[in-house]
Amino acid sequence: MSNSLDQAKNITKQYEALKREISKVIVGQEEVVNELLVSLFSGGHSLLIGVPGLAKTLLVNTLAQALGLSFNRIQFTPDLMPSDITGSEILDQNRAFTFVKGPVFANVVLADEINRTPPKTQAALLEAMQEKSVTVGGKRMPLPDPFFVLATQNPIEQEGTYALPEAQLDRFMFNIMVDYPSEQEERDIVTRTTGTTSASISQVLSESDIIAIRQLIRDVPVADNVVAYAVGLARKTRPNYSDNTLATNYLSWGAGPRAGQYLVTGAKCYGLLQGKLSPDIEDVKAIAHPVLRHRILRNYKAEADGLGVDDIINQLMG
Repeated sequence: MSNSLDQAKNITKQYEALKREISKVIVGQEEVVNELLVSLFSGGHSLLIGVPGLAKTLLVNTLAQALGLSFNRIQFTPDLMPSDITGSEILDQNRAFTFVKGPVFANVVLADEINRTPPKTQAALLEAMQEKSVTVGGKRMPLPDPFFVLATQNPIEQEGTYALPEAQLDRFMFNIMVDYPSEQEERDIVTRTTGTTSASISQVLSESDIIAIRQLIRDVPVADNVVAYAVGLARKTRPNYSDNTLATNYLSWGAGPRAGQYLVTGAKCYGLLQGKLSPDIEDVKAIAHPVLRHRILRNYKAEADGLGVDDIINQLMG
């Protein structure tokens, strides 16, 4: 028990140090940073939703630096091909085929505006996210460990975009909303970015540290009532499959079993980062919004009554 307590305290210290490093570059966005770290330590991928100019790319790059991870950014466009992501075989000077790795071969991959590329290219990223590998020329190429995909979407411009299929959305552990900064935060951003000084990011963790934390999260015990609450919450979102009138009245479909898995895993990580040896129901509630908001679909009645996805999740949690 004392060893577990020491490990939890150590992770909490590393977590706080990591947030301090990130805050040297990123002003505010504490909730976004927390959710990103929970997703990364849990071994999950995240979808970041926000208008342009909110420093999503800078945040992901800064996070990669503080974690000591390799980082690649892919700008998704309508003409992007699967090989532009995974890499391809080329004929070298010795008339032999050599595989040239694509940008997906990094610890942290930022898929910028992922919904601007056709489904065939999206599917190539889907394989990498799920299998942690790519297949080129019939050969399986493992990706670095750890491997995280952080994808962005612009919620405003939808013309010329390809909506992500539900199967691909479900691969993302979190759907993170990146909102505008407060007035004071915006002043700080303008002051920092219009001067001559620039912050230097120090590495807080290593690849092996992240893998160790990920394993420790797996080992965290969970009480039966916490698992029951997480599973029950996911089931409440399913119209016609639960006795919850809210889902029947306002949702077209709900979350699948993967939602319950992510609710429990995310709660274990969230609780551990707060120094807890086992998560409670409040930890499940703390990460319920990013887990569920892209797994449930509102119907026309919900839109007519002005109920947003987060409003419905709030009511489902009670």
